Amino acid sequence: MNLPEPIARLADHFARLPGIGPKTAQRLAFAVLATEQPRVEAFAAALHACKTQVALCPICGMYCTKGESCPVCYNDRRDASVICVVRDPRDVLAMERAHGFSGHYHVLHGVIAPMSGVGPDDIRIDSLLQRVRNGGVEEVILATDPDVEGDVTAMYIADLLAPLGVKVTRIAYGVPVGGSLEYTDDITLQKALAGRRGI
Repeated sequence: MNLPEPIARLADHFARLPGIGPKTAQRLAFAVLATEQPRVEAFAAALHACKTQVALCPICGMYCTKGESCPVCYNDRRDASVICVVRDPRDVLAMERAHGFSGHYHVLHGVIAPMSGVGPDDIRIDSLLQRVRNGGVEEVILATDPDVEGDVTAMYIADLLAPLGVKVTRIAYGVPVGGSLEYTDDITLQKALAGRRGI
């Protein structure tokens, strides 16, 4: 049975979102139909506001309200001498949830992935180098994912930062808290051993 065109179109838009399959998209479309008109209008307004009122922080590249800096960059209690480089804004949120970092961030908005046609010029590496050249940065922590693209990106950035006289570190990998060595893969164990520290 064919759905009315407006429902099918809405379901199609939902299905284009990451992690949303056709059945979930239809459920969401039906949920919108069952929602009161004021709530649907508020939902539509929130979608519109995300596209018209949100921009990239001119300093770090995190999302913020247009015309402003993000809350981290304008917080003078944060340590501006340390920059943590991450792939995307979701990584900033993850780091902030952990409550273990009090420095600033730099969001690349991607990683070097030649097979996908993404090169160094396609992500925010130049702006990172400029921040370091401007002075005041003592350490850059490379916190890209521990996969091939993340490692390649980290090594590329480390090479560019080497002549600038800044300390460059990489986040440690290892066995997750509560994890069992028996079920940990070989590469993770190798990284955990290589990144061991004194106690």
